[in-house]
Amino acid sequence: MTEEAATIRVTIADKQMVAEDICLFELRPADGEALAPFTPGAHLGVRVPSGEMRKYSLCNDPGEADHYVIAVKKELGGRGGSISLIDRTHVGDEIAITAPRNDFALKPGPSSYIFIAGGIGITPIRAMIRHLLATRAKPFRLYYFTRSPEMMAFRDEFLTPEFRGRVVIHHDGGDPDKAYDLWPILEEPKGAHLYCCGPRGLMEAVRDMTGHWSSAAVHFEDFGATRARPEDNAPFTVVLAKSGERFEVPADKSILERLREAGKVLPSSCESGTCGTCRTRLVSGEPDHRDLALAEHERARNIMICVSRAKSAELVLDL
Repeated sequence: MTEEAATIRVTIADKQMVAEDICLFELRPADGEALAPFTPGAHLGVRVPSGEMRKYSLCNDPGEADHYVIAVKKELGGRGGSISLIDRTHVGDEIAITAPRNDFALKPGPSSYIFIAGGIGITPIRAMIRHLLATRAKPFRLYYFTRSPEMMAFRDEFLTPEFRGRVVIHHDGGDPDKAYDLWPILEEPKGAHLYCCGPRGLMEAVRDMTGHWSSAAVHFEDFGATRARPEDNAPFTVVLAKSGERFEVPADKSILERLREAGKVLPSSCESGTCGTCRTRLVSGEPDHRDLALAEHERARNIMICVSRAKSAELVLDL
């Protein structure tokens, strides 16, 4: 999240480990006031004890209006936000959150749904599934992948008779050669909408296998995984073709963030390279595409300025 949003106080009503390095938090209003409603696929901003704001998907049924549930994976190689939330909070503590926002909304139109979840990517998809079950809406099928049973959140839930014939669970042991073959599932769209959340490699594989699908039928959420660490980025220059203005984009900022600093008002939504809102026409330069929104044939002349960067020293944008 790049812009500070108003926060509300909630109490950690329950906290428990539900899989290896995955902790479930139940959040209830600290002041007794009603919580803002949310829709399947929505997320919260959570102020973690280290001071950072982190994005976590809501994973409970949106019909449960009196509490929010998030599941947090302890990212041992990350910047410490998830570790501080899991290790430095207790039941009864108050934390600050932002109101729910949805950049991964469940569309009501398709005849059926296909859900593909990898690891902690099950969280927004679980909310979607609980909603579909509660409302007896369209049929669905879930493909849920983890390295091992111990790393699978909500394992007991998805093994119940309620999900028989609706859920495929696969563990690859971390061996790419043992990955589940999704091509027979994705070869023909058949009027379904696809929702995918998980590691970058899984989503890129799904993106490659759905190039023949309508872009409106394929939806991704990646928890900001497209954003590289600043130490892996190089600075570059962005030139606005219409005005001739030049802006240096440092390693720790995106093109979108840098242009906002300069007072430019530009459309954006997910800011993780998955929704397509900030698509910008590329005039010249060699982009470093880090999104999941553009099809291969669109990449020569477009760039997602929320996450993508430059391989060349300069990019010229049609702005």
